[in-house]
Amino acid sequence: MTLRLYLLQRVTAALMVPLIAAHLAVIIYASHSGLSAAEILGRTRGSVGWAAFYGLFVLLVSVHGAIGVRSVAADWTPLRGRALGALMWVFGLLLFLLGARAVHAVIG
Repeated sequence: MTLRLYLLQRVTAALMVPLIAAHLAVIIYASHSGLSAAEILGRTRGSVGWAAFYGLFVLLVSVHGAIGVRSVAADWTPLRGRALGALMWVFGLLLFLLGARAVHAVIG
């Protein structure tokens, strides 16, 4: 792993910590309040704030996860060089698209 990828993974991890804490707090609040999925969707629908929060979360997770998969693939497969980089980009893009689709479905 290059120094740049190493630092980028550490920065994304640090930025995700408060987002994960907030996400867990929201889950605990919603479950303790007895909110149904329909009620949660009703509260989040059309919210720019929630879209920005979860959009940033998806972006950070996509970058962080793609770098992690690249590191694992480098250790466990014969992939090297451009093939390893291509795997990282494809995996990161797939994570981002799936996450963005989920955010759009919940917020949209």
